[in-house]
Amino acid sequence: MPLTETELLQTIRPHPLEAMPPLKHKGGDGWTILQGDTLSLIRAFEPGVFDAVITDPPYASGGAKPSEKSRTTNQKYSSMAADRALPDFDGDQKDQRSWTRWCAEWLSDARRACKPGAVLVVFIDWRMAPALADAVQWAGWIWRGTLVWDKITSRPQRGRFRQQSEFALWASNGPMALTRPVGCLPGVFRYPNPQHRIHVTEKPLPLMRDIVHITEPGGRILDPFAGSGRAGRVRGRGHRGDGCLFQARL
Repeated sequence: MPLTETELLQTIRPHPLEAMPPLKHKGGDGWTILQGDTLSLIRAFEPGVFDAVITDPPYASGGAKPSEKSRTTNQKYSSMAADRALPDFDGDQKDQRSWTRWCAEWLSDARRACKPGAVLVVFIDWRMAPALADAVQWAGWIWRGTLVWDKITSRPQRGRFRQQSEFALWASNGPMALTRPVGCLPGVFRYPNPQHRIHVTEKPLPLMRDIVHITEPGGRILDPFAGSGRAGRVRGRGHRGDGCLFQARL
C-alpha cells in the first residue's frame, strides 16, 4: 500500500540550510511518488530508509563530440519524426567531468538514505560507464559488477560490432549478507526495446521485473529518476513524472 501522509513525513527530515518545499505525492499498490527536485528530495530522507536504489539517470552521452552531446535527447536517442517525438528531458547535456561530479553527489546522498547492505543498480551506456564507476566508488558504495542488457536488435554498422547492449553497474552499501532471501540471479538480460514508449529512453517492463529481484521481498526501493515509472509498474500501475518514486518489492 502507498505511504500515508504521516508515514511519509516520518521518512523526511528538514535540511538545516534549506527550506523544504511542500511535497506533492501520490501512491498506489505498493508505490509512492514524490514530485520535486531530485537532489533536494534525496537529501531530505532520514538515514536508513531504503533497501535498494534502482534507477536510470540521464547518461549525458549520445555522441563523441561536444556538439553531438549537446543535442536534445530526442535527437540523440530517438529516430521518431518531429511530429511524433516524445518529450525531451533535462540534465543530459553535461560534459563528463560535470556529470561525474553530479552523479557522485546524488549517489552519496542516496547512500545515506539507505540501510547497511542496501543494493544499488544504475543503468548506463558504454561511453559513460567508466565515469559512473568512479562516481559510485567516490560516493562510498562497494562496486560489485556490471549487468548487461542485450537489446537483441540495433542498427547495423558495416565493418563494426553492433551497439546492441546497455549496461547497469551494481553495488552495495557496505557488506551484503549471504543469508539474504534472494536467489541466484543472471548477469545478462535479453529484452527488446519497448515498442510503444512514453519516454525517450524507457526500459522494458520485463527487464525491470528481473532487476528488482536483487532486493529482499518487502524491501523499499528508491528510484530518483522516475521517467516513465517502469520501476513502479513492477509493483503497481506506475506514473510518469519527475522526482522520486519508491516502492516495496513483493
